Amino acid sequence: MALTHEQVLDEFRDAGALLEGHFVLSSGLHSPRYLQCARVLMDPARAERLSKALAEKVREGGHGRIDLVASPAMGGVVVGYEMARQLGVPSIFFERVDGKLALRRGFNIESGARVLMVEDVVTTGLSSRECIDGIAAEGGVTVAAACLINRSGGKADVGVPLYALTALDVPTYAADALPPELAAIPAYKPGSRSLKK
Repeated sequence: MALTHEQVLDEFRDAGALLEGHFVLSSGLHSPRYLQCARVLMDPARAERLSKALAEKVREGGHGRIDLVASPAMGGVVVGYEMARQLGVPSIFFERVDGKLALRRGFNIESGARVLMVEDVVTTGLSSRECIDGIAAEGGVTVAAACLINRSGGKADVGVPLYALTALDVPTYAADALPPELAAIPAYKPGSRSLKK
């Protein structure tokens, strides 16, 4: 069941997960839009719909067998689990330890395992590439990557084929290069905690 660009955005809008304003992203860049994927994934039926459509795209990519789904925590944990459920494989996640993504909780990757890296949103591709590097360090082979939204407008290169339900080209700005309309409103840093200035 393929979803159109507008159907995907409607899922985010209906969940209150597509925010407008002035946001400071984890990269330090500023943006007028923010996708709060935790909100879109909090409804199990919606998470299943979105992940089923994304798993279908990955299958159509023709990468063959997938043994495991691996995700960067926190944003990738829920969508990674649901993608693994759709693909009928186990799901693990990497956590940040001393500034670097690492496996904990007894997770491991068998040597040569064919892995799909999944996260919620790709903006610059940095956390995706870090997770893919972690998969390689553990002996796995990343055959592809997937995300709900490619926020780079398709420009992010993660080193493997990247599948997304849709792409958005949302502008980002350095703190010292804000357009006047963005500079005129308070900046919030969204994330796992409540929105704070």
